[in-house]
Amino acid sequence: MNPRSKYKTKQREILLDYLESVPGVHITAGDVCEYLKKQGANIGQSTVYRQLESLVAEGIINKYIIDGNSPACFEYVGTDSHADPEICFHCKCEKCGKLIHLHCDELKEIQVHLFSEHQFKMDPMRTVFYGLCEQCI
Repeated sequence: MNPRSKYKTKQREILLDYLESVPGVHITAGDVCEYLKKQGANIGQSTVYRQLESLVAEGIINKYIIDGNSPACFEYVGTDSHADPEICFHCKCEKCGKLIHLHCDELKEIQVHLFSEHQFKMDPMRTVFYGLCEQCI
């Protein structure tokens, strides 16, 4: 258990078990609640939100706020953070809402160009490219 965490509760363990089963997948608090309900876990929505925020603070999951119209997404990263957060970008499908997580060296070149040529430091954790995913094209 992470030394920064305060309590080891049954609800936390159930939530962590689920998050560990979907590494690298973006999920919302609603997705978590729906999954837990289907599994018969008796965990309230407020507990899910509170636990997710606690896990973000501990560095066990990442939280992404893409835009004002979409719920925050969470991604399990364990005790390790992304290998290189400088090249962490996202694509969002404008039709189905799917969020795609990118680690792409070519995008790092864009980031370097923006800084060197335009003196603009891009925040890759909040950079989103909008378009259509392969299922919606």
